[in-house]
Amino acid sequence: MSEVYADRRVRLRDRCAAAGSPAALVSRPANVRYLAGGSPPGAVLLVGPEPDADVLLCPVAPGGEPADGRLDELLRQQVLSAGGDPAVAAVGLARLAGADALAVEEHDLTVARHRAMGSVAPGLHLADLACAVEQLRIVKDEDEIACLRIAAEIADQALGELLESILVGRTERHLALELERRLVDHGADGAAFPTSVATGPHSGRRGHRPTDRRVEEGDFLSVCLGADYRGYRCEIGRTFVIGTTPADWQIELYELVFAAQRAGRESLAPGAGYRDVDRAARQILDAAGHAEAAVPLTGHGVGLEIDEDPQLSPSAMGKLDACVPVTVEPGVHLPGRGGVRIDDTLVVRQEADGGPELLTITTKELLAL
Repeated sequence: MSEVYADRRVRLRDRCAAAGSPAALVSRPANVRYLAGGSPPGAVLLVGPEPDADVLLCPVAPGGEPADGRLDELLRQQVLSAGGDPAVAAVGLARLAGADALAVEEHDLTVARHRAMGSVAPGLHLADLACAVEQLRIVKDEDEIACLRIAAEIADQALGELLESILVGRTERHLALELERRLVDHGADGAAFPTSVATGPHSGRRGHRPTDRRVEEGDFLSVCLGADYRGYRCEIGRTFVIGTTPADWQIELYELVFAAQRAGRESLAPGAGYRDVDRAARQILDAAGHAEAAVPLTGHGVGLEIDEDPQLSPSAMGKLDACVPVTVEPGVHLPGRGGVRIDDTLVVRQEADGGPELLTITTKELLAL
């Protein structure tokens, strides 16, 4: 794996050099992990003018915690003494390495930290790295996709077991905690994000935080969960009816959201515009009169973070590439009644390779549990 991380740092170094910065300081934890294999708490990565100048600076010695990843064994490490700021120390090292400019992740730095970095080497120009690393992370290699595939399998297992249990009378909060326990039982490092369980009038709401409301017969039950496996995070969301034959309005709403979700999935292809994927799903909901009740975006990228680029939204610019994992998650929430949300994680593939690869395979049939 050392070669993989070294190659990623070379690509970042080349991009920075083309923009006039021979070195870069990476401080955002997910970006550090992408380039170094791990991200010990507080660590920053200096990508120097030459490969032998690359160094991971840590406030304390890395503890080897699995959640922090596996560090590139060939990457030089430097542990600071006396509680120094690794970012400030990295600026000094960049200057010693002969850099006259250093690209930094301004979106991850506080104003105070940026000023402290600038005071160490007044002659060193601090440029904005912007989201260069996040852009490199969009297209995944097959090892990354394999981790996402396992994360999806774990999430499917946890959700499948929940569907076999008795649900009536249990609270949203209890069900969410049980799902997160099952994720770990099946091999996840943890939940990819706070698990959402929404019942009755809460169902279909994006990002709903579980409450003490109890599941009742006739409720819609919306569940959204994800597993974190070796730092890679997937997402799955399903909606069910509890304990009885679905009402006509529930069937109609479910079929509508399912049609929108299918349209979004089928539009995933290399070269498709981000906004075009959103439009494919959204126009079905809009035509049925649910423009105001629909979620604000149809999906987003996943990887080392659960919500990363690309964003599949009405205003998003850009086009999909092959090997980009994304969610497709349209939903409709009707205030006071509830709603439906269906969410899958897929990988964009060429048509010759079978088209979009579905990672989350739990049935999307409207089940009465």
